[in-house]
Amino acid sequence: MADILEVEVGNAKAVSSPKTAEERFGQLPMPSLEYTEEVARETAPLYELVRHHIPEIEWPVHAPYVYAINKLKKQRNAVILAHNYQTPEIYHCVADIKGDSLQLAAEAGIVDEEIIIQCGVHFMAETSKLLNPEKTVLIPDSKAGCSLAESITGADIRLLREAHPGVPIITYVNTSAEVKAESDICCTSSNAVHVVESMGTDTVFLIPDEYLAQNIAKQTKVKILTWKGHCEVHERFTPEELLAYKAADPGLQIIGHPECPPEVVDVCDYSGSTAGMIEYARGQKPGARVMLVTECSMAANIEAEVKGVEFIKPCNLCPHMKRITLPKILDSLVYMREEVLVDPVLAKRAKRAVERMVNLKSN
Repeated sequence: MADILEVEVGNAKAVSSPKTAEERFGQLPMPSLEYTEEVARETAPLYELVRHHIPEIEWPVHAPYVYAINKLKKQRNAVILAHNYQTPEIYHCVADIKGDSLQLAAEAGIVDEEIIIQCGVHFMAETSKLLNPEKTVLIPDSKAGCSLAESITGADIRLLREAHPGVPIITYVNTSAEVKAESDICCTSSNAVHVVESMGTDTVFLIPDEYLAQNIAKQTKVKILTWKGHCEVHERFTPEELLAYKAADPGLQIIGHPECPPEVVDVCDYSGSTAGMIEYARGQKPGARVMLVTECSMAANIEAEVKGVEFIKPCNLCPHMKRITLPKILDSLVYMREEVLVDPVLAKRAKRAVERMVNLKSN
């Protein structure tokens, strides 16, 4: 927990601002980023995981960062959480815990390390802080935002409650702490149906992703009210482009994310969370051809884990996820930047909605 300092002011004691993470832990010397024989030897097994996506000529640029990060995270007693959309050199080479939003939220609540480095977007780092108020949470780039999180505010939720009294409000985990604090419970794309049906009512709000809500509505008898928020990655896919790929390759398996428009999901062979998409791909026979209709890095990341399956693109790039880079992760560990803080009063209410999701038992 951040230290609170008492300072004498006249005859009274004044409470100063909490120390920053940099003040609490101090800076470390920036390590050498030279590509030495030791760096090459120590990182060689990691390069085997990413060699199909990072040319050999480029590895000497990445390897010193990978080597330094893996040493410093132990020195700092830090753990690196990485979303499935992170680039392969982050996902395979420095991450300790990998997964979708639900997996990262669950793991964030039980990590032992004192410092959490969140390689994802800002709402994910906030969620880690909500579940670990005593720990230090850093995000390598605080500008890594989310179009969904920015589509709704806490004031919007309060207005919805006034207009629809008694209707439970379920918010996608892709939201700010302010929005979570006004919600009854959170959900992710992997547990949305279960959360909706757990509310015990015939009508719920499932916000802010309109397409996710529309796709989930097809899987339950509960009436779902929506909000016009969209993911800028998934909303760009069209059924026409997917049907064209199917026409050219009838054996192609298309796996889509439920943040895609319903007409896109309708032409997919399977739709599910990023974790669900990975499991579906793992179930394909060797020689199968699979297209992941989601963020670009997904196919690159799971290709090393799913042997014998050929991954076909297209994909769309998330500019926010790609703000997280190896140099920025190293800066976080060296300089203890950028710390994620949430107002304690707000955090208590937001944490309740996240914990209700994480603790929701399966049927």
